[in-house]
Amino acid sequence: MPATATALRSLPDLSTEELTAWMMEQGYKATHTLPVLREVYGARAGGQLPKDRLPAGLMEHVTSTFPREAASLARRQVSEDGTCKLLLRLPDGRTVESVLMPDYHADRAAGCISSQVGCAMGCDFCATTQTGFERNLTSGEIVEQFLHLRREAQATGRTLRTVVFMGMGEPMLNLRNVLEAVRRMADNKLGALGWRQVTISTVGIVPAMDELTEADLGVHLAVSLHAPDDATRAALLPMGKRFAVQDVLAAADRYQARNGRITTIQYCLLEGVNDSLAQARELAHLLQGRRMHVNLLRYNPTGLSLKGRTYLPSSMEQTEAFLATLREHGAVAHLRRARGPDIDAACGQLRRRAADESRV
Repeated sequence: MPATATALRSLPDLSTEELTAWMMEQGYKATHTLPVLREVYGARAGGQLPKDRLPAGLMEHVTSTFPREAASLARRQVSEDGTCKLLLRLPDGRTVESVLMPDYHADRAAGCISSQVGCAMGCDFCATTQTGFERNLTSGEIVEQFLHLRREAQATGRTLRTVVFMGMGEPMLNLRNVLEAVRRMADNKLGALGWRQVTISTVGIVPAMDELTEADLGVHLAVSLHAPDDATRAALLPMGKRFAVQDVLAAADRYQARNGRITTIQYCLLEGVNDSLAQARELAHLLQGRRMHVNLLRYNPTGLSLKGRTYLPSSMEQTEAFLATLREHGAVAHLRRARGPDIDAACGQLRRRAADESRV
């Protein structure tokens, strides 16, 4: 069982207002808050912010009260293609995954971070859902993943340029903490990543998608569709029983109308399940008149599913035919290259492996 969570908060878990209030109580100036946080967020290391001057002893006082980080590195896996997967241990003993993926540009990298410990969505082909849902991550725990990945990128001579919420959990079910973390990561006064460099994914929680629209942060939206029809989708994603495909796409339309961002449609190809050419044509038809981009993925097998099924990735021949059919019918689509095939690449696999080994 995980240890009892500590009440001690790390600096990434504090809002600017909270840290300012504490500093003023300690007799420091409110103007020193942002320089302290910039030091913690490390944006300066990428050359994005000027060097700040702080009073002697201030950082030591702050970090003796609020540690720079609460999460520690439990495991690290590096693929032959440079993909790096981190398993971070949280103060309560639970673990969460983050991934750093090298970009085509030699000096850039992308990060994939989690929003929850485990996941309650029950998607039948996903490794994360097999361990169940434990809790939401705090905004600080989300930010700490970003900081770990930023340092990992810097250690390899790269700059972390983009972040996607496509790790463990459903971001829309922890939206308040996700949005607060995004504000800290993206704001040029703090993490300095940039709003347009963030993508938030969802299986299609329509009310939360509308809440994201109203937040008006200007981040990108990705929808895990995985099937063009309600029956197939509901068999794969239980949330598909609650929100129909058309309702999910309509919510994406509203987001796009407000923010002007092209929505990404995530579609994981499963052999004999959702990879027929008829389904490709149906998907293309759904997207007619919509400025949406299909991101095809070949499935990374995770073993026996919750329903006792073993899913397989579509063959390359079928994958290419599916892609060609989408394009022939007017859809903008591409095939995302596989990452980390020689390590526990699928979301949740490294965490599950570590848990299994601890029980041996």
